[in-house]
Amino acid sequence: MSAGQYTPGPDRRPETDVNATPSNAAQPSGEGAGTYSNAPSYSPEEPGTPPTATTPGPAAGGTADRKVTRAGVIWAGVVAALVLLILLIIFILQNQDQALVRFLGFEGSVPLGMALFIAAVTGGVLVAVAGGARILQLRSNAHRARTAQRR
Repeated sequence: MSAGQYTPGPDRRPETDVNATPSNAAQPSGEGAGTYSNAPSYSPEEPGTPPTATTPGPAAGGTADRKVTRAGVIWAGVVAALVLLILLIIFILQNQDQALVRFLGFEGSVPLGMALFIAAVTGGVLVAVAGGARILQLRSNAHRARTAQRR
């Protein structure tokens, strides 16, 4: 059991770890003591008692564990994408120096931040195309294996 984890024993008392120091040992008695009146007490179990597995009960406050939903995952993804876009906008705005770009006989002047962004997107598209081709190859092989197995 790592520090900071609470695992109750079969009689609802916490199991002790011989390698861990008690969490209340570092706290001086006085004003700070007793601040957390609803915290579990850490009394050691009888020596020689093997640790037993317990079923997890409801979380603190009597509520059940929270489930991960698709909507929650999508929301987290949207928030992460927005943070990334904000950082990208800041990067482009801070790199407005003009850069001369030459590609296949074409030549033009583009802001440095935009040139780097275009290069990164192009690299991402190339990786996505290669990954998509590999996925199609694996699906094709799996389809052939299923049809051969049915015969």
